[in-house]
Amino acid sequence: MRRIYSAIAWTIAAGVVVQAASIAFGLGGMAHYIQSGGVIDKALVESREATFTGDLGFPIHGIVGGMVIPIAALLLLGVAFFVKVRGARLWAAIVLALVALQITLGYSIADMPYLGLVHGANALAVLLAAVFTALRVGRRSVFGAEKSASDAVAT
Repeated sequence: MRRIYSAIAWTIAAGVVVQAASIAFGLGGMAHYIQSGGVIDKALVESREATFTGDLGFPIHGIVGGMVIPIAALLLLGVAFFVKVRGARLWAAIVLALVALQITLGYSIADMPYLGLVHGANALAVLLAAVFTALRVGRRSVFGAEKSASDAVAT
């Protein structure tokens, strides 16, 4: 169960990296399109037709951020109840709470663009919490092995 827990946490961290890469790809492509004389208006956005290089970054960002990472965060919390590591449930809950905040911020950006600043910063918090959660499980088993080996030498 520790490996599954760790793998899910690493999946969340990788999802955040995919999120950053896909939105940079989308915005970079959009900027290039505009600089080349293209126009982006409401009709183009609502048509959902790929018109420029990087346009694929936006749906990738939406799918990974709106479905993959939240499902992984829920799975992480579910698996945490079966992992015999102190604090596993707490850290899974922290990751889930940060992901929930991230989703809320992401869907609120259109109404309040300044929330994008918090959305970007919170993405780093999700990444760090997921990495810490994944590493923490591995460290607990390593520390336990070192402690039992040192106890055997001391006796």
